[in-house]
Order: sequence, then structure tokens, then C-alpha cells
Amino acid sequence: MKTQLIGLNPSRRAVLKGMAGSGALLAAGALPGFVQAQSSAPIKLGFQLHRTGIGAAYGRWYERTTQAALKVLNEAGGINGRPVEIVFEDDGTDPKRGAEVVEKLASQHGVDAIFGPLFSHVVIGSAPRAGELKVPYLVCSEGFHVASGMLNRWTLQPGITDVKAQVRAMAPWVAANLGKKVTMVFPDYAFGYDHRDAFSEAMKEQGGEVIALIAIPPTETSFTRYLPQIPAETEVLYHVMVGPGVLTFVKELGEFYGSGAKPHLFGFIDSLEAVDIASPGLEFLEGSHFWEGHNRMQQSDASEHEIFYRAAVGVDANGASLADPADVATYAHMFSTWETLFVIKAGMEAAGYQGVADRQKLVEAIEAMTAMDHSREHPQGDKLFNGKTHQVFGHQFISEVVGGKLLRVHTTSLEDGAYPDAVDYTTQSF
Repeated sequence: MKTQLIGLNPSRRAVLKGMAGSGALLAAGALPGFVQAQSSAPIKLGFQLHRTGIGAAYGRWYERTTQAALKVLNEAGGINGRPVEIVFEDDGTDPKRGAEVVEKLASQHGVDAIFGPLFSHVVIGSAPRAGELKVPYLVCSEGFHVASGMLNRWTLQPGITDVKAQVRAMAPWVAANLGKKVTMVFPDYAFGYDHRDAFSEAMKEQGGEVIALIAIPPTETSFTRYLPQIPAETEVLYHVMVGPGVLTFVKELGEFYGSGAKPHLFGFIDSLEAVDIASPGLEFLEGSHFWEGHNRMQQSDASEHEIFYRAAVGVDANGASLADPADVATYAHMFSTWETLFVIKAGMEAAGYQGVADRQKLVEAIEAMTAMDHSREHPQGDKLFNGKTHQVFGHQFISEVVGGKLLRVHTTSLEDGAYPDAVDYTTQSF
């Protein structure tokens, strides 16, 4: 029996004849960039999506951002010349369902890698299953759980800086400009605990002190009974809330203080993600400050990469959907899904990725990454990846509310968020 090897460069006539015979004749240019990979199966990625539950507002924009990134990626030729498909599965922002989604994406859909989850408790509940299934699991979460060593070698966070680095980077500015006696209001679960622990430590290093800790259940819908716990001597009220009650929280905070004296307000934009800062009842936020992982409102010095990204995801200069100005983006977080997809692309191409047998090679290729340049692939800014801790470090932004707009007043350096490694995943077995 003679084995015939089809050449890599068949004649144009032969290619067209074969395509026509299979009913697959396509108009010229229909699949730009895939000419050398027409016989290759698409790369299939899984996206663990918070489509429902307390993370739904984030999930809506995470999905839109990922779809936009996928379009850009495929129009440029995909990965290794192969088109990319993404399978989205809703985890309900629930840890148990999160593990089930990981199982479904890996076992039923046979995806090459999984990415996308944000909420810390979901990541912590899902990552062990990814490790058991030996599937690369790239989270877009901010939690310190990856870099702390809590998880496993299959879990990485290469698209967004973790909370510990974020608050360490910003604590010196807060202490120098707002005050040193801090009360913290935070969600009562892992993400909030990261804020509690890291910011308390960082303020102590700046000669400051966290004088009160107020933990609030993430499903709470009214906050009036918590606010009287804020000590009168508080100089800075540090607030970070998440979920469907965020608008209620900031409105009730304003009602609590009224027009009288109040501490300096420093909030993580999580307290206003997907909320129009010009909403009635938020006037008291004028002059207060927010952390932003990515400036919601287009700044005067916006880079060409930022402008390209903003247009691609369909967001206007105020941070709302181009199709509906009332639909405000979760802009400070959603860039992480865009950047993570392009990290997967870079990792697969460095690893010569062919299929699921190369999953370990993908993880090792990402571990070898270091500097990530500011570019269309990384529109939030340049970054530095630590392959030992599986964590990326980027710039953070402090914005002031001026005339109902968020104007950037401070940008941290990559070095500002540095801290000693707590783990070296590269020494662990797969």
C-alpha cells in the first residue's frame, strides 16, 4: 500500500477543485489569514462567564470585550494560522457551578484552555478542578489567590494586576494626600479580605492605621445599618463594594453624610462599576477619589492603542456603550479578558501549540513571559509578568471626580506594586 503525502503548496486549481467538491468554496478573502491552515481544526477556548448572579454586570461586558478581541484576533490570522472559537458557559457567579463549568468545558467541549472568571470565591472554587483536569486556567480576577500560592500550576493571572499589588502601589499616595486614619468598608468574602489584609499592611508601612473594618455581605441590598459604625475620627473612608447593590451603597453613603463634614472618600471603582457617575444622588462624590484599573473616561492623552480598543469594544468617551449611553461599561476590569486572550495567543505561538497534548507546553510558555509592551494587545498599558507567581503587574490609576467626570490625577509605576514572592509555581509538578 502506497502512502501519498499531500504537498504543503498544492496548485491553486487543485485547492479550488477540492473545496468546490466538498461544497466549501468560499469567496476570495472570506477567511483572511487562514490560507495556510484551511485543513486545520479551529483552536477552541472556553470562557467561564458570570452571565447571571451577582457578577452579571461584569459578565455582560466581559463577554462583549472577549467577542471584540476574538474578532480582532481572527481577522489578523488567528493563532498559528488557525481560526479561534470561544465557548461561553455561565457559572452563575457561584463556586460550585464554577467547578462544574470547568468540567464541562474541558471534558465535554474539549477546549484547549479556559479563561475569564472574575469573582474570587468562584476562582477559588473552580481552580482545583482545572488542576485535576490539567487544563490551563487563566483568570481575570484581581484576587491575591493566584500569587499567594493557594492554587496550582495550571492557574495563571496574566491579564490584570492583583489586589495586593494594586493597594501597595496606591497606599503612599493615599497616605500623603488624603490621611492616615482609615476605615475600610469591603465585601465579606475573599476579594474583600485581600483588600482588608493588603491595605492594612500597606498603610502601616506608610505610618498610617486602619482604625475600623466593616465587612458587608456581597448580596446586601441596604447599607444604612453599617454606616454608623464608621468612627468619627476617620480621615479616609476606603470603600470597595461589588454586586447589584453598588448604586444603593453610594447613594446611602451620601445620605448618611449629607452636606456636613465627612472623611476623604477613596473608593475602588468597583463601587461604581456599570454605574453612571452622573446619576442623581451621587453629587456628593464630587472631589472624591477612585482607583481605576483602566480609565473609564477617555483621558486627553489617550494612546492610539487605547483609542483602538475603546472603539473595538463599542465604548464611548464617557465609558458607556455606543449603542446605549445608559449602559455603562465595567471598564476598569474588562480589559483583562482582551489582554488574556492575546496572552493565550502569544503563549500558543511560542509553544508551537498543536492540540490538548500541548497544554503543559502552553503553561510553560506563559511562565517564560516577562515584559508585555503597551500595544493593541495590551491597551491598558505595559506590564511585567512574574512566571514564578503566575501574576502580572501593571500600572494603576487614581482619578478624581471633577464636574461629574473621572479625571486621572496619579499613575503608579510597575515597581510601586512590587512585593516578595510567596510561591514558585515553576518548581511544582504538573
